[in-house]
Formats: sequence, structure tokens, C-alpha cells
Amino acid sequence: MEEKEATQDSKLSLAQKLFLLRSPDVEDIEKASLKEEVLALIKSDDMAGLYQFYCHELGWELDQGCVDAMNAKNAEELKRLDDKIADAEENLGESEVREALLAKALFYIRIGDKENSLEQLKITEAKTVAVGQKMDLVFHTLRLGFFHLDFALILRNIEKAKSLFDEGGDWERKNRLKVYEGLYCMATRNFKQAANLFLDSISTFTTTELFSYDTFIFYSVLTSIISLDRVALRQKVVDAPEILTVIGKINHLSDFLNALYDCHYETFFVAFAGLTDQIRLDRYLHPHIRFYMREVRSVAYSQFLESYKSVTMDAMAKAFGVSVNFLDLELSRFIAAGRLNCKIDKVAGVLETNRPDAKNALYQSTIKQGDYLLNRIQKLSRVIDL
Repeated sequence: MEEKEATQDSKLSLAQKLFLLRSPDVEDIEKASLKEEVLALIKSDDMAGLYQFYCHELGWELDQGCVDAMNAKNAEELKRLDDKIADAEENLGESEVREALLAKALFYIRIGDKENSLEQLKITEAKTVAVGQKMDLVFHTLRLGFFHLDFALILRNIEKAKSLFDEGGDWERKNRLKVYEGLYCMATRNFKQAANLFLDSISTFTTTELFSYDTFIFYSVLTSIISLDRVALRQKVVDAPEILTVIGKINHLSDFLNALYDCHYETFFVAFAGLTDQIRLDRYLHPHIRFYMREVRSVAYSQFLESYKSVTMDAMAKAFGVSVNFLDLELSRFIAAGRLNCKIDKVAGVLETNRPDAKNALYQSTIKQGDYLLNRIQKLSRVIDL
């Protein structure tokens, strides 16, 4: 696990630490340690612009001498890279020119200069012929997008990568792209698509520049629980050997998954409470925590009610380890939102399910669509007659 974590892109590691520094859920003593780690990362890569920006944003004291030293080193390195590009253009071939241009792009990425990084990557792409090398430039751009959470930039480049695969490309890069797209989908609340992409990549995961394999399994399980039906969940997640080898390392995750599948709802809710802190401290999942908590509860309540025509509120409250009043408030919200097919008999203290008949619903849908089609045909016939 530690070896894989060490290969994560340093900018994405920095982005997570910066997120934690801003989080009100992180203790001050931990933030002091995080501040030292962040400053060490910024100074090691001479990120002068980012250093000034975060000193202003987070209220840190700015060391102007440090800024001047970083700017001087960057100017010197930039001159060396420009000289190398000029030499390659004069004395060497196209391949050497491309490598020199790429080195300059990677330099801008290292110092955290987003605009110049994107511009230099475009210049490098213009000198790039091989599809695989173009894909690698797209991956650099995607990681820039994830650092800045620039979802428009990420989406454009995912589409660009897919079009490149129409020209060719190897399976290893194609599988890596699935994980990038899955992370984009998860970060933009498309959990179903994220789950499908993550599960497709479990046996071929090599994208440790984004996150470790343990984190990948964490994301895969979280997205799958609210996206897959019970049969698919067992086939693709509960019994998946790749998940079984890792899931025990992540606190509460095994109980969270298996308790839901085995209908041990009290254990499931306890595990979910334990996982909530991990979700809250993840920069991709944090904006969606309320939505995710609501979806998980909806899945658990729906699964429980599927087994009953009617059940007492007291029995359901005991199954989930909550009070009747809490459950009454919870279920009333889900019922009002149309998420649960049941009604509460407050006097008798009973829940009565009213699941729609699937065949009848299909029949009614067909009738409505048929009427709509006939109306359209009649309107069209009138126009033709005229």
C-alpha cells in the first residue's frame, strides 16, 4: 500500500493536503503538521506562484526572500530549457525538438503554472505524431484538471482521448482512461457511471498516479452500493477477489458492504457512520456527502421494505437500531420525495408497502406512448393532405 501511495502524482497529493487544511473537520494540531508538509512540497518544486496565492488565502506569513529565490531558480531553469529547444531546432531532429518542448511543459506543471502548462502542452502536441504520446499529453492535462478541479477542462480532454482511440491506441492507456473518467463521474455526482467504469478496471488497475489501489477499491465499493442491484452487487463486488484482498484494510468498509448485502441493517448503519468521516475528508466526495448519505439510506430502507407487505414501525426501528420517531421522520421525507413506495399508518404504527405492479406499469406506459404516436401521425396526415 505504501509503495503505491508513493507513486501518486505529487500535485494531487498536494491538492488533498490543501483541501484538508481548509476543512473545518480537521483538528488544528493536524493542520499544523499539514502546513509543514504543504510548504515543503511547494518549496521543493519551486512553486512561487502557488506559494504566494496560498499564503494570501490561508493567512500565512509570506517569506519574500523565499519567493525571490524560487523565481530566480525558475528563470534560470526556463532559460536552460529554452536554450535546449533552440539547440534541438537548429541541430537535431523532430523527435529531439518534441522532447525538449515536453520538458518545458513538465517544468511548468512542476512549478504549478496552469496557463503556461496548458499552452506548452498544446505546442508539444503539435510536434507529436504517435497516438500513444498524444494520449500521455492528455493524461498530463487531465491531472492538471483534477488538481484545480476544472471539470470543463477534464471533460474536454476525456472526449479528446476517446477520439484519439478511434485513431489507434493501446489497451493499457484505454484502461487508464476508464479510471480517469470514473473519477470525473464520481466527482460530478454520476455515481452509476463511475461504478461501472471502476468495476471494469479492477483487474487492470495501474493508475496509481491518481490514487492508491486501496483508495480505488474504496471508491469502487462506495459508488457500487448506491448504483447496483443486489444480484449485481454480489457478483461484481461482494464476491470479487480483487476487492476481498483489500477491503479488510479500510476501516468499516467490509462491514458497510457485507452488512447491507446480508441485511444486518444495524451493523450497516454503524459502519456507515464510521465511513462518513472518511467521505467528508475526501476532496472529490466531500461536496456530495449529503446526497450520498441520502442515497445510501434510501437503498437500505428500500431493501428492507421489499420483504414486507406491511411491517410495524417498531420492528423496523429495531432492525436499524434507531428510534421510532427518527424513523418516522426519515421515512416521511423519502415517501414525500417519491423514493419509497409505502405509506405510514400513524395510528396503528404500521408501514404498508404499495409497490407498483411492473407489468401494469409497462402496460400503462405503452398505452400512453401509443396514444402520443397516433396523435403525431394524425397531425402529420393533415399536413400531407394539405
